Amino acid sequence: MPIEPSLASALTWFAHIARHCSFTKAATEMEVTRAALSQHLKALEQHLNVRLLNRTTRDMSLTEEGQRLLDVLQPALSAIERAVAELGETHAEPSGLIRMNSSRIAARLLVEPHMATFLARYPKLRLELVMDDGFSNIVADGLDAGIRLGESLDEHMVAVPITPPLEMAIVGSPGYFKHHGVPQTPADLMQHNCLAYRFTSSGTIDRWSFTSPDTEKRTVVLDPKGNAVFNDDDSMLRAALQGVGLVQHINLCVRQHLAEGTLVRVLAPWCPPFPGFYLYVPSRAQMPAKTRVLMDFLIERREQLARATA
Repeated sequence: MPIEPSLASALTWFAHIARHCSFTKAATEMEVTRAALSQHLKALEQHLNVRLLNRTTRDMSLTEEGQRLLDVLQPALSAIERAVAELGETHAEPSGLIRMNSSRIAARLLVEPHMATFLARYPKLRLELVMDDGFSNIVADGLDAGIRLGESLDEHMVAVPITPPLEMAIVGSPGYFKHHGVPQTPADLMQHNCLAYRFTSSGTIDRWSFTSPDTEKRTVVLDPKGNAVFNDDDSMLRAALQGVGLVQHINLCVRQHLAEGTLVRVLAPWCPPFPGFYLYVPSRAQMPAKTRVLMDFLIERREQLARATA
């Protein structure tokens, strides 16, 4: 039979009185009047039809029935107090496990390089990365957050940009262009070895999309026709570095190779910016501290990326 709220409160107040063996000390701890405590205890004894405390003007002691009740109540109340304290600590200092869904590209670009810094800053946190190139329902999958391109998310999700706007870059090695020439328009790619990327989740080939740099803003979409297909972007990049062919990749992922001159970008005017990576979470309401600090940390990294690419 369920315990009524008033009875549950009276049991809690009884436990505090019995713990201190004093109405005055219990009243001070609970910030109520001594008379209110006495009234609640009297009501509890009447409800149970048993005396729980022997009390005089000077002394107080538990009856046998009162001791038996306290022995049952005390472990349960202690467990509740611990749970409440731990919940409070999660707001004061982030702790616990963060389960985050991410594509492999996003993880390598935005999470893995900064993992040591993040976990050192918040030593009570643990991070579990769930790699999935398909779109995930983070609520249904029991996840705390996810990282994906763009902000086309469920209306109940919160999406926060964690990179500047991005561009797709068509790149190849200097040696490749020396032997095969430099394409001036997307149509020229028909004469080049364009290496393809296959999405693991859907099995489809990533198409190369371009927008003309003139006022017409024509869209040109090509299926890459080359002699190799990859489902791992690192392997695809290594092939491009060896001069095998041209690849399409996010500009942030190839910026170091471009700076070093090991890869060269072509057709940049045909590749306009688009919304970058977003962190998405179920809701801002009662957001756990662990999720909040993850969001703030990735926004910090976004500012760093913006300065580095400016």
